[in-house]
Amino acid sequence: MASSLPASLIELLKHSGAQIVLVTSGGGTQVIPQLLSQGGASNVMLEVLVPYAKSAVADVLGSHPEAYCSDRTARQLAVAGWQRSIHLSSQGQNNVGVAVTASLRSEKPKMGQHRVHAAAHQVQGTVTATVQLTKNARSRLEEEHVAALLCLDVLVSAITEKTDHPWRKELELLLLPEEKIVRDEYKPPVGWQKLFSSEEVAIPIEINGGAQTGQSSVQMNNRLIFSGSFAPLHKGHLAMARIAEEIAERPVEWELSVTNVDKPMLDYIEVSRRVEQFKGKTLWLSRAATFIEKVHVFPESTFVLGADTYARLIDPKYYHGSQKRLKDAVRTICRQSRGLIVFGRMQDQEFQNPITFDVPPALREITYFVSEREFRMDVSSSGIRANKMETTGATCRLRVD
Repeated sequence: MASSLPASLIELLKHSGAQIVLVTSGGGTQVIPQLLSQGGASNVMLEVLVPYAKSAVADVLGSHPEAYCSDRTARQLAVAGWQRSIHLSSQGQNNVGVAVTASLRSEKPKMGQHRVHAAAHQVQGTVTATVQLTKNARSRLEEEHVAALLCLDVLVSAITEKTDHPWRKELELLLLPEEKIVRDEYKPPVGWQKLFSSEEVAIPIEINGGAQTGQSSVQMNNRLIFSGSFAPLHKGHLAMARIAEEIAERPVEWELSVTNVDKPMLDYIEVSRRVEQFKGKTLWLSRAATFIEKVHVFPESTFVLGADTYARLIDPKYYHGSQKRLKDAVRTICRQSRGLIVFGRMQDQEFQNPITFDVPPALREITYFVSEREFRMDVSSSGIRANKMETTGATCRLRVD
């Protein structure tokens, strides 16, 4: 942490030891010369990415986001930058990903609001800031300047506790009376930091009086594990858990992986929001992105799966087209797990019944297929998210300056 503010931006970043990857999308590119035009920038700036087309953003994130200009997308891009920084510098504690997404004035008038979202992510925490700009109050160039300052504000906020830096002061002077900066920040407990820095592969989570903590790893074998992204946790998940508990005669323990095979890791703000759904339940955070990794992390355990996940276990494309890798994976699952409890689900307006899948005999032998009569609930997390965006919009814990 910087104890004082050096004279220049680059000196401040050098003093913090930061190793930075910057991602800008839709606006905020004025921040690039502010970071690269000073001597010594090569000591802190590793790379700048400017994914402008929607396909370019999807390439960075591994898929198309639900919204291209949003707080969530800014955080995802920041995490992608952070992971890229680690790859480029081989460090962990001083790596920073910073991102800005913006919807600004353009040739054709926009239907929605002009807005800027900025985020920074590092092992020590995630920081975000959003400002909604008054329409037609500025030129495009002036809006770009505000976006660049917001990005710098978030970057400096991530590496120092001081809030009186000149970039924030200039930003606040440029805002109109009706424009407010909405901020959010999450500083994780030590256990979470160890998970993100690969020192731990899985940690159990406790929620005490609203505070979320990560404990040291404990015995992880012989459990009933229900894995998922849980964005959000819904009544279908809860019904599946109750049935699985009756079948396995033990309590379900939920598992949320902070890593993904093709996408950036989750940021701390996103993880904290999903963890809050599990008050009163046993939850694990892990780095196990694939099912085979989960089997290794939780040996001799029983796993609760939906039909879509079960289908992926036997799909060659998830093994780079290799039948040998597929057979090896099935062999590992059969040897190291105690069994699978598999539920059907709606997919493309049709109910998928996993008992009809063409699976290897050894895998079928360790699988308990929950019948459609025992469980059918036509609800999905993606459907809930889509409905929420259409009707109410996202709500979250925020601080307004």
